[in-house]
Amino acid sequence: MKNLTTPYYLIDENKLLRNLKIIQQVRERSGARSVLALKCFSTWCVFDLMHEFLDGTTSSSLFEARLGREEFGKEVHAYSVAFSKGDIEAVREIADKVIFNSVSQLTRYQDAVAGMKLGLRVNPGISYSHFDLADPARKYSRLGVTDTTELARVAPLLSGLMFHFNCENDDFENLSNAIDHIGRHYGVFLHNMEWVSLGGGLFFTKDGYPLDRFCEKLQRFAETFGVQVYLEPGEATITDSAELVTTVLDVVHNETDIAIVDASVEAHMLDHLIYHTTPRIAAPGAGPHRITIAGRTCLAGDVFGEYALNTRLEVGDEVRIADAAGYTMVKKTWFNGLPMPSIVVRRRDGSVELVRQFDYQDFKHDLS
Repeated sequence: MKNLTTPYYLIDENKLLRNLKIIQQVRERSGARSVLALKCFSTWCVFDLMHEFLDGTTSSSLFEARLGREEFGKEVHAYSVAFSKGDIEAVREIADKVIFNSVSQLTRYQDAVAGMKLGLRVNPGISYSHFDLADPARKYSRLGVTDTTELARVAPLLSGLMFHFNCENDDFENLSNAIDHIGRHYGVFLHNMEWVSLGGGLFFTKDGYPLDRFCEKLQRFAETFGVQVYLEPGEATITDSAELVTTVLDVVHNETDIAIVDASVEAHMLDHLIYHTTPRIAAPGAGPHRITIAGRTCLAGDVFGEYALNTRLEVGDEVRIADAAGYTMVKKTWFNGLPMPSIVVRRRDGSVELVRQFDYQDFKHDLS
C-alpha cells in the first residue's frame, strides 16, 4: 500500500468479522460462551471490534490476564501452567476465574484466592493434534490433572473444570466422541460444577464445518450436566484475517531461484519453522513460475517455502504471506536485529491505519 514501508502485518477487520459472526452464531444457538485465547492473538488495536462478539479473554500468564482486563474487559479467565506467589497476588485483583494446572498449585494458593471462582485443568488422556509438540495429552504431559482420585479430593474447592485437549481440530466427529468421553469419565464431577471449559483448538470457523451439529452437541452437554460451557477460540477467531506484507530485496540462484524478502520466518512467523509447515502466499497468485521465498536472517533454514507463482519475482516486488495473525505478533523477535513488522489495520470502512511502528530504540531498549 502507498506510504507504508514493509514489512507489516495487515489485519483486515472485515475478514476478522467473518469469523466473529460465526462465533456469535455459536454463542446464540448453543448457549456456550467464548473467551479469546490471548496466547494466540493479543493485538489489542482490534479489541473494540472483537469485544462485540466475545465474552472475554483467557490467559496463560499474569501479563495476558492484565491485558485482557485493561483492554478487552468482560470476563477474565486467568490460567497458568505454574503461578508464582507474586502472580497470584496480582491475578486475584483482576480475574473473574483462576484456573490452576495442578492440584499442588491449587492447594498451595487456595487461601490466597479464597472466595474466587476456582478451576482446575484436567488432562482427559485424549487429544487431537497433528503435532506431538502441541499435543496436550502427549506422553509425560505436564498439562492438567490425570489422577481422578486427586481430582475428587479437591473438587469441593472448585466451581469449574477446564479440558484443553485440541489443536486445530476441524473433525467434528472426533470432537463429538471426545465430548462423550469426557461426559462418561468426568460426569460425576461435572454435575457438581457451575461451568466447564472445552478449551481451544477447535476449528469451527472453517468453511463447511457442521455448525448445527456442533451447537446441538454443546447445548446438550450443558443441559446434561447443568453447566455453563465455555470455548476458548484463538486461531478460530482470527484465521485468514491478516497478511504479512513484504518486499523482495534480492533474487539469488543456487540451482533454483530464491527471492529474499525483508521479513523472516524465524522472527515473524515462527510457528511455521517450529512445526515444519509452509505458509500460503496471498499474492502474487498461483502460476507456472517456480521460486523459493526466503527470509533475510542468517539462519540457513529461514525459508517460507517453494512456490509456483503467476509472475517472476524481481527486486521491489511485493509478496503477501497469508494467514499471518495467529501466533505471529505474540511470538515475533528481534533476531538478527531485523526491524519488526509494523502493525496495520484495514478498518471496516476501508480506511487503513498504521497502528504501530517499531524502530531502533525499541530494539535497543528491549535488550537492556
